[in-house]
Amino acid sequence: MPKTADTLIPGPLAPDPSRWKALVFIALAQLMVVLDATIVNIALPSAQRDLGISDANRQWVITAYALAFGGLLLFGGRIADLWGRKRTFVVGLLGFAAASALGGAATNEAMMLGSRALQGAFGALLAPAALSLLAVMFTDVKERAKAFGIYGAIAGGGGAVGLILGGFLTEYLNWRWTFFVNIPFAVVAAAGAYFVIREPAGGRNRSPLDIPGVVLSTLGLVSLVYGFTRAESDGWASGATVGLFVASAVLLAAFVAVESKVKHPLLPLRVLTERNRGGVYLSLGLAVISMFGLFLFLTYYLQIVKGFSPVKTGFAFLPMIAGMITGSTQIGARLMTRVPPRLLMGPGFLVAALGMLLLTQLEVGSSYAGLILPAQLLLGLGMGTAFMPAMSLSTHGIEPRDAGVASAMVNTSQQVGGAIGTALLNTIAASATTAYVASHAAGATNEQLLRAQAMVHGYASAIWWAVGILVVSAVIALTLINTGRPGATTVASGGGEGAAEDELKIPAVAH
Repeated sequence: MPKTADTLIPGPLAPDPSRWKALVFIALAQLMVVLDATIVNIALPSAQRDLGISDANRQWVITAYALAFGGLLLFGGRIADLWGRKRTFVVGLLGFAAASALGGAATNEAMMLGSRALQGAFGALLAPAALSLLAVMFTDVKERAKAFGIYGAIAGGGGAVGLILGGFLTEYLNWRWTFFVNIPFAVVAAAGAYFVIREPAGGRNRSPLDIPGVVLSTLGLVSLVYGFTRAESDGWASGATVGLFVASAVLLAAFVAVESKVKHPLLPLRVLTERNRGGVYLSLGLAVISMFGLFLFLTYYLQIVKGFSPVKTGFAFLPMIAGMITGSTQIGARLMTRVPPRLLMGPGFLVAALGMLLLTQLEVGSSYAGLILPAQLLLGLGMGTAFMPAMSLSTHGIEPRDAGVASAMVNTSQQVGGAIGTALLNTIAASATTAYVASHAAGATNEQLLRAQAMVHGYASAIWWAVGILVVSAVIALTLINTGRPGATTVASGGGEGAAEDELKIPAVAH
């Protein structure tokens, strides 16, 4: 029997009085997880030297974290639905702190790589629990917009904060503090969450765990992320790279087939097939490809070509952070209750693409103030404006029992996008650099200048791809996402396992 307007909206429940305090600790935990993805990059050369890690194995300090985090996110989201988000959140935080302590105290390569894999595993518990807690605690539309604005700004800008913090810690202390710094973050967030967060009752999914789904999704995602990592080092046509991509396709296809048949799936396909959520996962994952590639290029450009110190490089990213915070909290959050989300996400990605377009003009002698600063501001404003409604829509219309796994999907799209972006754009840049050297070597009089010009040409070539990817993200957001402005939505925060966060469609705004 179809729902009527009378049955569509559950009776209002009193909002959690401690929800804003809870947001502080959730945001702190999210910042820790996001900045950890970049903070280690700046410390890696020092750690490699101290621990005797070979050049061939140094990528594993980054890859071990990415594989564990990306591969286990769906499992982590399901655990959050099963155990309860608060408990999963606290366990994830304490585990992350312990893994960080192990990394900071590492005395050899194996200890370092093991600690990074453990960090990724506990991050996969923590990240979906944090986002799903927001989804079930903030039920008022305007408050929800503000909360997701703050969360979106942190999700977007945390990586750049990691570059600044990593530069400070590495330059003035030592690389071990890039791990130890996580411990106070995690302990404060865990203590605050334990005493402040009150998870709404009735939202757990106590169904038996889908073991085949866990195995297939984890192996499929690990194969995908590792495939892109191998492509960066071995080339796209190598047997190992192709084999990993084929294995990933087979495993993920088998995962979808299993999920469509089992009684209690790890990832109910209804989470993916709703077009608004699907549009968010796809457009956000593609946009993150561009962002992570840019972090890498700008870091190398500023340090190697411009000769910036690690700290100065970190500060050079401040305009992007300022743009993201402004776009998320002042543009996205303020307009989210007035216009349909696609009219924030689509134009947001296009403004970010315009910032990227400026960076295609990068040259060895380019001015920071004249080119890089305005490009970063546009990129930050655009991505911040788009991230904010994307984070909120990632749990659009979801049943409370599926909130954890829906939150895991948006984290998965970002993590996989980041891994793909680093490998894909770096490979494109390396190929363009090699081709430039080959075509200009004969007439070169200054070998050092030629190398710098080739490097910058490679970055600019890859950034053109990033521009195209952001335009595709905008098109996906504008075509797939069709929900009306969130002001037309009432969200249920409680109810039984089948209770839904339903949307009341109003023809004037919901297209």
